[in-house]
Amino acid sequence: MWSDERCSGSCSGFVSRSGEREVKVRSRLDNIFSKMKNGKTFNVLTLDGGGAKGVYTLGILQELEAAVNKPLCQFFDAIYGTSTGAIIAALLGIGATTEDALALYMKYVPTILKPLRASGRSTALARTADELFGERTFEDFQTFIGIVATNWTLERPLIFKSSIEAAHGLKATFVPGFGATISTAIQASCCASPFFEERTINLGVAGNVEARDGGFSANNPSLFAITDALKSFKHKAGDIRLLTLGVGHYPEKRRWWGFLTKTGFGHLLQKTLSVNANTTETLIRFLCDDIKHLRISERFEHPELATDFLECRKNKLEQLILRGRESFGKDEAKVRDLFDNYA
Repeated sequence: MWSDERCSGSCSGFVSRSGEREVKVRSRLDNIFSKMKNGKTFNVLTLDGGGAKGVYTLGILQELEAAVNKPLCQFFDAIYGTSTGAIIAALLGIGATTEDALALYMKYVPTILKPLRASGRSTALARTADELFGERTFEDFQTFIGIVATNWTLERPLIFKSSIEAAHGLKATFVPGFGATISTAIQASCCASPFFEERTINLGVAGNVEARDGGFSANNPSLFAITDALKSFKHKAGDIRLLTLGVGHYPEKRRWWGFLTKTGFGHLLQKTLSVNANTTETLIRFLCDDIKHLRISERFEHPELATDFLECRKNKLEQLILRGRESFGKDEAKVRDLFDNYA
């Protein structure tokens, strides 16, 4: 596993609730954004939601990390994630390798998803997130991180951001991640009702809100990433390099219980999130054709790959990891071209 030393020394607030700025964290963020401004390109990674199918995404990232030969938090200037993508983004953001992340997924996914009740899954998710991230906050990230959830109270997106540089307003009262811990933000992004319980969180000056899964807002967070790159970080479209990763598409898994039948809510939820992600990709192709980008999320028709976002069988998870690695191999030349041969 990764060493806590990678993230040490930065747990005090960049902008505390009292408005005080911490020099140590400001210096660290200055280094991050200096790299953004001085680099030849602005490399962005976005990660879809999809529950256990996130191991497919990690399979792709494992091959990418080997290709660039450096931690992905050093290769990407910004990483955005929704739901399971938020977990991966957070792990990469604090310096975890893809090997670290895969080991954690294989260990904890069955624990989180095996309970039959939403309350059991939510309890397991909270316990795991607290165990992995402790009291770490958004100031601990080593690159810019955006975690997408849904503000169910106000019926709008809820995006936890690690820096004031990405704020589109209210900068005088901005607090990284709304002052929440990484664990809290992840739980907010992952509470896909009715399979997980909703979560009430405190947003500081904005008060308490009911949060739900980020997939209800943007299962593919790429448009949020593009908006920040253009409007907040002030990069030219031609300088942006966007890699957007899905969780793959698979035959539907048959379950003995009713939520995931073709007439049940689980089926509807999976279809809705998939349509959501594909709609975002379609809009990007037509509206952002001046931004160099690549989408990887392969479709599989083999019956033996039937699965869903609640998958917890280790042998099936291992198959999905392999499919992710193979998907990278099919698009490896395109990935290399996207990032100018990883320069």
